[in-house]
Amino acid sequence: MEILALSVPTLPVFFSMFLLIYLLAYFGVFRNWKPKIRLEASSCLISISHGTPAVFLATYAIVTHSQRGFASANTSFQNLVLEFSIAYFLMDVIHYLIFFPSDFTFIAHHLATLFVFVTCRYLVFHGAFAILTLLILAEVTSACQNTWTLASARRSDLATANKLYEILSPPFYTFYSVVRGLAGPFFVYEMGVFYFSGAADSVIPRWVWVSWMIVISTAISMSILWISNLWMELYRERTGQVKEKMR
Repeated sequence: MEILALSVPTLPVFFSMFLLIYLLAYFGVFRNWKPKIRLEASSCLISISHGTPAVFLATYAIVTHSQRGFASANTSFQNLVLEFSIAYFLMDVIHYLIFFPSDFTFIAHHLATLFVFVTCRYLVFHGAFAILTLLILAEVTSACQNTWTLASARRSDLATANKLYEILSPPFYTFYSVVRGLAGPFFVYEMGVFYFSGAADSVIPRWVWVSWMIVISTAISMSILWISNLWMELYRERTGQVKEKMR
């Protein structure tokens, strides 16, 4: 695997793979869906294709490397995983720039995430342990979240999708809340303590890790706000259903 990572230009290969998945989704899997939902569903499919494999790849890249520090040098396989994620975010941000250019929040999120991955992979060559751990925390909910998103997109015109959405919402919200609301902030706190001590300044320039901390903290905060709004919406829906039954 180390030889493969060094000899093959993996970023173009990964990007081509995600582009192919997107095209297959749009022109094949979701060809009978409404145009706007079809676009969203195609984005979801490449997200699923990235998310769960990224969790396994990142986990393997971490556990097979003896040095697991916030400033440790990247291994070839860790760089490979970073390129896998860079390719996905490039593909998805192009999708949003073309079809949903007004979605500034999502585009900004993807560009900021790309900045973190690209600087870790191509500029400082250190810190992959921290970035890949965050990737695991971010993508471990991917399959559940994208299934929920697809169900939500079709819930108004498909009874089974609405039923799946209602069944999946509470466990998905709980899982997401634990990962993004507890595990994520705790790990980011540990990163902050290490980086602000100056222990990484010799290998990761201060402006780089400060930028990472800003991007990551903002992303965590937005995730917590997003899931909080979903919890409130679910509460209003369930409360409304109870009141309707009592009439």
